[in-house]
Amino acid sequence: MNPEGRPQAPLMSNPRADRVRDVAKLAGRPSRLKTGRYLAEGPQAVREALSAHRAAAAGGEPDVVHEVYATQACLDRLPELADLARGVSLRLATNEVLAAMADTVSPQGIVAVCNASTATLQDVLASGARLIAVLCEVRDPGNAGTVLRAADSAGADAVVLTASSVDIYNPKAVRSTAGSLFHLPVITGAEFGEVMDALHAAGLTVLAADGYGNVNLDRLQDLSAVRRLAPAGADGNDGDAALPQLEQPTAWLFGNEAQGLSDAELAAADHRVAVPLYGSAESLNVGTAATVCLYASARAQNG
Repeated sequence: MNPEGRPQAPLMSNPRADRVRDVAKLAGRPSRLKTGRYLAEGPQAVREALSAHRAAAAGGEPDVVHEVYATQACLDRLPELADLARGVSLRLATNEVLAAMADTVSPQGIVAVCNASTATLQDVLASGARLIAVLCEVRDPGNAGTVLRAADSAGADAVVLTASSVDIYNPKAVRSTAGSLFHLPVITGAEFGEVMDALHAAGLTVLAADGYGNVNLDRLQDLSAVRRLAPAGADGNDGDAALPQLEQPTAWLFGNEAQGLSDAELAAADHRVAVPLYGSAESLNVGTAATVCLYASARAQNG
């Protein structure tokens, strides 16, 4: 790109070119694993990716975006994208080329090839993390994306996906995160036992979101509110002393859509916490349950 942020290379017009095919292959897991890259499609996702790229560059961190492909019409309509892409390889392409690259029927004129996160749980914990979401064998891209968005919105420090969970970098999962994938560290392919060891060693309380849990989330929120309002040094109910405090650094475990958390995963947690159901629904979707739990912690920690 030239100093004004405009693409310099010739227009890409051949949808069967090798470069186009290489980008399109990122829709498949083998190519993502081989290259360490994935595809973000559409103006909103690319805008978030480029913003994260600039922030990473300012902090001396690894590049988020490898390259961007866009139509001239898209850049004319959204000139801020070209400005955000300063310093990134930006190539003009026809609609046909963009359609051949993208997983969606209509990528809205722009796609970005992004580098997968290199964040580690050790780095996150060393930074003093206070709220972490752990997805245990969550396999639906939409659910994983919803949890990631909830974690982002609640101000969580990271999201961890165990080795049996969905690949968060597959196109559907990337879209479902609505840009939150670029806002916080995401650790993928984690071994559950190692995650639990690291969380406990760092002093985090591990709470399992479990519909049959013996700890009521509403009760924990009530106790948190009481502690917030009580005079310093005031004694509480002795019966509540053993309950977890949402104000403390916490990691939440969220389980598989069909089976929930396994017996081993439940046993690894410090407490099993149930979101109370006041209506007739049998249970909550994992994305909804995660939102409620993460916001309960966020409210307690930021109140």
